[in-house]
Amino acid sequence: MTQVPNVTLRNGKQIPQLGYGVFQIDPEETAKAVETALEIGYRHIDTAEMYGNEKQVGEGIHNSGIDRESVFVTSKLNNGFHRPDDARSAFDKTLRDLGTDYVDLFLIHWPLPTRYDGDFVSTWKTLEEFAADGRARNIGVSNFQPAHLDRLAQETDTVPAVNQIEVHPYFVNNDVWAYGREHAIPTEAWSPIAQGNVLDDAELQRIADAVGKSVAQVVLRWHIQRGNIIFPKSVTPERVKANFEIFDFELSSADVDAITALDKGEQGRTGPNPDTFDMIPD
Repeated sequence: MTQVPNVTLRNGKQIPQLGYGVFQIDPEETAKAVETALEIGYRHIDTAEMYGNEKQVGEGIHNSGIDRESVFVTSKLNNGFHRPDDARSAFDKTLRDLGTDYVDLFLIHWPLPTRYDGDFVSTWKTLEEFAADGRARNIGVSNFQPAHLDRLAQETDTVPAVNQIEVHPYFVNNDVWAYGREHAIPTEAWSPIAQGNVLDDAELQRIADAVGKSVAQVVLRWHIQRGNIIFPKSVTPERVKANFEIFDFELSSADVDAITALDKGEQGRTGPNPDTFDMIPD
């Protein structure tokens, strides 16, 4: 079986650098999709309360027959539950739905600086409780900008284990990515192939042809070589398998630089801007 490299977190614990994401997977398809991913060799599953499929993720892990300790499971706090008591209740439900007594990583999904009087600090301090009692083995954030991370550093005791942000060749998100490098906060890249928007890029196709891989595999490999943690999403077994087959080749430094140079800045962003995003799901 392919050996997926690990990234070492600040506390010495390790996270598989390649995982399987279940964003926008219908709950009815999720359990089987997770089973398939685990059968292929994935040992890192990324979900969220907002995705509405935590229960099915837990079912997929259980049905796989793989020991719970062998699977790294991440979930994220829903935007509607930032206040401390709400966060505690939401986290309890996450554990119930997943059918486990701990998660390997729990994240604040969005900072929501325009809601809750901008008080994501009290939310973070609540996650620190989950880490202290062992129900979250690691805690981190998602979509936090450098200013948000600076505030956590000034007002709390725990540095986030990771920051999960939008990163792909058209949106390198360098300011946030570089902040993570400087402060030993590994970057997890969501939308790693820009929801497919990069797949027709001529430069990426040139590199893919040269190394005998698909454009998607080349982009995922680019992430790996830049140190990003990734979890591409697909429900097609062939693509799930292909996304796993990125460790039998390397990109040259020139190719890595050429892909990075495709960055379009803010024009390349496919998702919301964390400084203004304030959606609370129904």
